[in-house]
Amino acid sequence: MAEEKKWIKGAIKRPGALRETLGIEEGEKIPKERLDEEAKQLAKAKRKAEKKGTKMTASQRRLARQVSLAKTLGNLPRAAKKA
Repeated sequence: MAEEKKWIKGAIKRPGALRETLGIEEGEKIPKERLDEEAKQLAKAKRKAEKKGTKMTASQRRLARQVSLAKTLGNLPRAAKKA
């Protein structure tokens, strides 16, 4: 049963990669505003690439997926801690 509760942790392939890319030290939270800013910049890069008839670079696509996942996980409700 404890394994079932930690399935998200096991699903993350590169823990800490987004934090490292954004230059945020370990132990600090990633500000939601920073995630929103990165998402906006990546969306702009995607539109620019599509306008040229190309694709975003692989690193941009990976970063976009990481930011999207971080925003999604940030919106999940925290489990109630048992006393």
